[in-house]
Amino acid sequence: MPIDRPITAYRRTGADPPWGDPLAPHGVAMEGWFWRITDPASGRVVVVLCGCCRGAAGEWTLVGLAAAPGGAVRSAIGPPARVGADGREITVPGVLEADDEGLRVTLAEDARLTARFAAPARWTRRAFGGLGVGQAVPGLGQYWHPHVLGGTVDADLRLGDETWTFDGARGYAEKNWGGGFPSRWWWGQASGIGGDEDACVAFAGGEVAVGPVGLAPTAIVVRAGGELLRLVLPFAHVSADAADGAWQLRARSPRWSVEVEGDANGSRAHRLPVPLPSERRLVDGPAQHFTGRLRVDVRRGRRLVFRGESELAGLERGDLSAAGL
Repeated sequence: MPIDRPITAYRRTGADPPWGDPLAPHGVAMEGWFWRITDPASGRVVVVLCGCCRGAAGEWTLVGLAAAPGGAVRSAIGPPARVGADGREITVPGVLEADDEGLRVTLAEDARLTARFAAPARWTRRAFGGLGVGQAVPGLGQYWHPHVLGGTVDADLRLGDETWTFDGARGYAEKNWGGGFPSRWWWGQASGIGGDEDACVAFAGGEVAVGPVGLAPTAIVVRAGGELLRLVLPFAHVSADAADGAWQLRARSPRWSVEVEGDANGSRAHRLPVPLPSERRLVDGPAQHFTGRLRVDVRRGRRLVFRGESELAGLERGDLSAAGL
């Protein structure tokens, strides 16, 4: 029986070494890719999710497509995906094709998306991804990395009775992976904030266990004013509160401070599917608002560097404990 190279065995814990590539497959129970398209001109949002799962039920894939306004959510369980060695090409036969240049989803005749990407703003902090040095910690339940923080998207969507065309919308993409989803988590993302089409903010946090120790860390990433900031332990203190239809985050490092405030903005939440990798089934997962309101302030020392607001923010809270999971 061949023996795994040490780096391969290490990555199968979910972790990545410094200067590793978080997008490359790890061989864990679930590796998920997520795309978000926002169009300030029309006030429309589209999300696509793809979860590649493996476990006692074999290998299988969740593909989901959702949009707002309208509230439609479609999903399907598909065959095992073919994922490129660098994680940048994903094919679910007959259902999804994705690479650096575009994305195609076909769930049904009335649930289809074709998107073309241009000038993507890729992650540029090479030593670590969105979790910072936390990405090197083996055995976390969930890892997170926002790898495209802007760029333009042209797309055509058919979802239910709606047919939309996007021209120069904003794009965002992230990856998450691990043994499954935490019991509780919070997440948010907005592009084109305050009229600055290049501005982007994303955050993710949740309850995790490191051995016998329970933690609830949060990471905040901001691209604005020519800077790409990542605020996360241990080099920044981040506090987060996501309850009663509001999201409030505060982050401070020796040089930077970031404040994020969000609310549902009167929008109805979508229920996105969550895969249970070992059971080959889906459960209703997070309550995500596609058109929430988000405001962000970024300061360097006491100087305000950026302030902006979006009413096309994705804001999410997940609680699988309510489903007994």
